[in-house]
Amino acid sequence: MPRKMDVREMNTKRIPTLFIASLLIVACTSAKALEGGAQAPAFELKDLSGKSVSLSDFNGKTVVLEWFNRGCPFVQKHYRGGDMQTLQKEFSEKGIVWLLVNSTHSGHKDYLDNETAKKVASEWKITSASLLPDESGVIGRAYRAKTTPHMFIVNPEGKLAYQGAIDDKSDVFSNPKEANNYVRQALNEMLSGKEISIPSTEAYGCSVKYGS
Repeated sequence: MPRKMDVREMNTKRIPTLFIASLLIVACTSAKALEGGAQAPAFELKDLSGKSVSLSDFNGKTVVLEWFNRGCPFVQKHYRGGDMQTLQKEFSEKGIVWLLVNSTHSGHKDYLDNETAKKVASEWKITSASLLPDESGVIGRAYRAKTTPHMFIVNPEGKLAYQGAIDDKSDVFSNPKEANNYVRQALNEMLSGKEISIPSTEAYGCSVKYGS
């Protein structure tokens, strides 16, 4: 289990209600979601060690893309109790590739340079996923990622199999263990050779902190 976070980082109970409301994004952008079953946008980013990582590296594999921002209370909710780390580990052990994408621009207070990002990954026990900085926002905009978290599943043929929310509990104070996790459900259906029953949902969370 991850260590208990500093109260200044992780205690969302002290966040004013109006501030929480301002973070919650539900279809508040003019950019339409990518069409389900469409070819996933190609990308190449450098990981925290400077190694290039591209979607084409994983041809023939299922890839999960998770939009991430350490400063977002909704992201913190899923990491605080180890729920996201457990999900990452569960499916990484089944051959699923899990990539975190951080599209926070360098001028924002939540921006993480590589050294700080490495520290966060270590402290939060993010051991089964790679963290990819996308400070230009090019990849985020290509996927039309709106929130953190915003989840995408790319199937072995390189097509979008799922996009949307991590689960059905959009309240920042809810317990992820009590939610229906759409990503777990979709991945289990894929691994069982079944059609994904819920291929898209409305993402919730904090807005992605794109630059101008």
